[in-house]
Amino acid sequence: MYDFSKMTKKDFGKFFDFSVLPKQTTEAELVKGCQDAIAYNCAAFYPNSNYWLPLTKELLKGSGVLAATTFDFPTGNATPYMKGKFAEEAVKLGAEAMDMVMNLGALKSGRIDDVKEELRLVKAAAGDDILTKCILEVCYLTDDEIRQAATLVAEAGFNYVKTASGQFEGPTMDQFLVMKNAVAGSNTKTKVAGVKFPRPQNAYAFIMAGADLIGTRAAIEILDHLDMAREIGLVPKYEG
Repeated sequence: MYDFSKMTKKDFGKFFDFSVLPKQTTEAELVKGCQDAIAYNCAAFYPNSNYWLPLTKELLKGSGVLAATTFDFPTGNATPYMKGKFAEEAVKLGAEAMDMVMNLGALKSGRIDDVKEELRLVKAAAGDDILTKCILEVCYLTDDEIRQAATLVAEAGFNYVKTASGQFEGPTMDQFLVMKNAVAGSNTKTKVAGVKFPRPQNAYAFIMAGADLIGTRAAIEILDHLDMAREIGLVPKYEG
């Protein structure tokens, strides 16, 4: 459990994976994103593809911010083989964390062996030293499907199960809690993405509800509203 009353703004930075995800991200946008991630002590920084990983790794060197990537984003429709290859390339390019999108069509069609295989291949490529996170896109799932999907992620040994890509409808608190409870007692933690407006209030609500990470392009805005969240009682006041 976290003692939020003892946590500074810099401490809270580690609850956030910061991303720059425009489809045509420029080098200047990437550099600014990495600088902001370092300044706010974020957990990881995500460019929009493996292409920018080497530069991201160079820019973040020594900062404590992980160089991360996402693949098969946001649909998750690639074959298990291709997801494994994406992961292998990410490892070669220096990824320290990676997010994959589960094939929800396969899940909802009962093709569970295919889902297990894509998880297995990505985890095998990442090994034990690279953080693995699997996106579920809970807005398209029933509660039973959320439980099933999250359980598969935990059984595959992934470090995090994640609510959404942020490209579609975001998760409700109810959906997050279903996902969280499904992995309770395992070594798999929870990540929330797709936090909607008003983002600062909603992001801190998910953290207070037990989210281990928030993935968002709005990390800087949310962290700048920490004092507001404390003023209204959403986050415990700082006691030092």
